[in-house]
Amino acid sequence: KAGIEDIVITSQRAEYEKRVHADPQDYDAWFEYAKMEEENEIEGVDNTSKVREVYERAIANVPPSMEEKQLWKRYIYLWIYYALYEELQQHDLDRASKIYDACIDLIPHSKFSFSKIWINAAKLHIRRKDLVSARKLLGKAIGLCGKERIFTEYIALELALGEVDRCRALYTNYLKQMPHNCRAWSKYADLEKSVGETERCRAIFELAVSQSALDMPEMLWKNYIDFEIEEGEGDNVRALFERLLEKTGHVKVWISFAQFEGTEVGKGVATARDTFQRAHDQMKEAGLKEERVLLLDAWRVFEKAKGDAESLAKVDAMLPRRVKRKRMRTDENGAELGWEEYFDYHFPDD
Repeated sequence: KAGIEDIVITSQRAEYEKRVHADPQDYDAWFEYAKMEEENEIEGVDNTSKVREVYERAIANVPPSMEEKQLWKRYIYLWIYYALYEELQQHDLDRASKIYDACIDLIPHSKFSFSKIWINAAKLHIRRKDLVSARKLLGKAIGLCGKERIFTEYIALELALGEVDRCRALYTNYLKQMPHNCRAWSKYADLEKSVGETERCRAIFELAVSQSALDMPEMLWKNYIDFEIEEGEGDNVRALFERLLEKTGHVKVWISFAQFEGTEVGKGVATARDTFQRAHDQMKEAGLKEERVLLLDAWRVFEKAKGDAESLAKVDAMLPRRVKRKRMRTDENGAELGWEEYFDYHFPDD
């Protein structure tokens, strides 16, 4: 049986040698070759030197061009698998760490970098109980790579260690590089809230909403408003809604504002109705029919929950009739394409 297995392995080696000789940058072939040698080792044969030889030969084939990031990505994974082999199969953490270091030195960071290699290397330092080296490496990664994942992993590490001041310093650096990042602003505010720093949390949200460009402003404003609601600061919530409505008159903002007024933190049902009415009047003036329908639907739900038959009937009386109409379709040059049917809304008070 052992003789047959040797013949099979020799045949597989010859096949892989043929493939990697034909194309030294065929990293998939190198992956498979190394994997085959690793599996042979598991069967009880000490094959360590052979596995290492395949990995060493594989990583010697650096991608010829710095422009092909995808090829580099496949190549970097060879290093990662090599380091994981040394750590998990050979339990040689020092050797695995040296592999990561060599890989990091090889990457042309001015062109591109790979957050995964930095993070894997830093986590290995932590498993080696070398926190100083982990921090040093992640600091270097921020300077050379600067990707979001580096910041989030570094912050998660410091947070797990209870190092709040270090987290603050990292968030400051993070947001200096990515001031548009709403998720980062929200996480920073959450950190301050979690340690009971209400005023710091509020100041961070204020700084965040004052940024000229944000990637998800609606999420940030919602988080800020939710924070003030949790704090029971009704006047602050009201002021935030008014500020937000100056930026966007979106129907969802109006609905949330009115619903808030109907809660314990708000001014009550009467103020909620006034807010719904204000929103309705503005949308009527702007001719926003579909938004008016959405608003009235939300108002109706509110009255069902908080009002009575009379207040519900008042909202029902404002609901529109849906009518089918026809209009001429035209192309981008104004040429007529024929009639099409569409639904319009006819409001009782229009």
